[in-house]
Amino acid sequence: MNWMEMIRVGYSVGVLIVGLTLAGCGEQKGAGGPPQRAIPEVVVVAVQPERLTITAELPGRVSAFLVAEVRPQVSGIIQKRLFEEGTDVKAGAALYQIDSALFEAAHAGARAELARAEANLTTTRLRAGRYKDLVAIKAVSQQDYDDITAALTQAEAAFEVGKAAVETTRINLAYTGITAPISGRIGKSAVTIGALATAYQGLAFTTIQQIDSVYVDVPRSSAALLRMKEAMASGNLKGDSVSQAKVKLLLEDGTPYALEGVLKFSDVTIDQSTSSYILRMIFPNPDHILLPGMYVRAVIEEGVNEQAILVPQQGVTRDLKGNPIALIVDNDDKVQQRTLTLDRAIGNRWLATSGLKPGDRVIVEGLQKVKPGAPVKVLPSDVGRKSGSDDVTTVKPAEKAN
Repeated sequence: MNWMEMIRVGYSVGVLIVGLTLAGCGEQKGAGGPPQRAIPEVVVVAVQPERLTITAELPGRVSAFLVAEVRPQVSGIIQKRLFEEGTDVKAGAALYQIDSALFEAAHAGARAELARAEANLTTTRLRAGRYKDLVAIKAVSQQDYDDITAALTQAEAAFEVGKAAVETTRINLAYTGITAPISGRIGKSAVTIGALATAYQGLAFTTIQQIDSVYVDVPRSSAALLRMKEAMASGNLKGDSVSQAKVKLLLEDGTPYALEGVLKFSDVTIDQSTSSYILRMIFPNPDHILLPGMYVRAVIEEGVNEQAILVPQQGVTRDLKGNPIALIVDNDDKVQQRTLTLDRAIGNRWLATSGLKPGDRVIVEGLQKVKPGAPVKVLPSDVGRKSGSDDVTTVKPAEKAN
């Protein structure tokens, strides 16, 4: 055997050995089967019913309890301003003095006319009395008696006209002193001394506002009202009515107002341009913290949900149609998908009105690793759990989720 044959034999033996080695490896792999995939681990939260006090937080504006615009009722020149701007005034306090000289003269003339009419009435009445006796004995004619009787009636009428003229001039004279119609905080003066006042003019001299108690008017959508009535009708929400609700207030900087208010009424007319109606509340304001025009947020108690289901927000996703969904783990530790109906956001949780039942284990971590029907390994979590289910939770609503 030459060296070329030896090389060919060696090559053939090497190929045979490699083939046998690969075949053995293939048989070993086939015997073990494909590798098993690890079961994904997820973190779940078991939802349980809770007692919630449902509130609505609505923006609004403060308005004065009473507002009076001060205007002159007679014309003339302003002689005095008798108040300090921005102070509290009492009802009846003098505010302005209009020049009263002409009104005093008119009042004096009216009193003089009344005195003359009274004197004429007295003499006419005496003459009529005498004529009455004389006509009985036919000492005067019936015509003369009729004339004096008519003259007496005219004198009595002139006397009444005189009294009315005196009263009119007295009232006009009193109107030269402009007084406060209500008690409250007076604003700036729109006129100065020497200005001309015109009776019942459009421009108010000043404005008085009573703010010991104030109104807060807030708009609310008609859709929110319908949702609340539907929740009460279905039994999910308990409460007498919105008119019985307690009202609290948050100031413009978010600070809670110390005193609680009362809901006075809700308007019965829906504004067509905004599809909203007005709720009016009254708040005590002894320290004058609330000022007319101030922006506030009213927190209105709507009712109590005794069996509220709250689900952590990280456990809620959306399907291709935008519907909220949650993945839960069933009793066989397999994933199931639930379509939810959400009412509002409560902190970092959603209030779910349908789609979940007490005890459902909602996946809050590991959602990206699972799909419906797949088995999972459950890890416990305290996310979203409360220390006690009987605690009353006051919630801040958001827009309806779907």
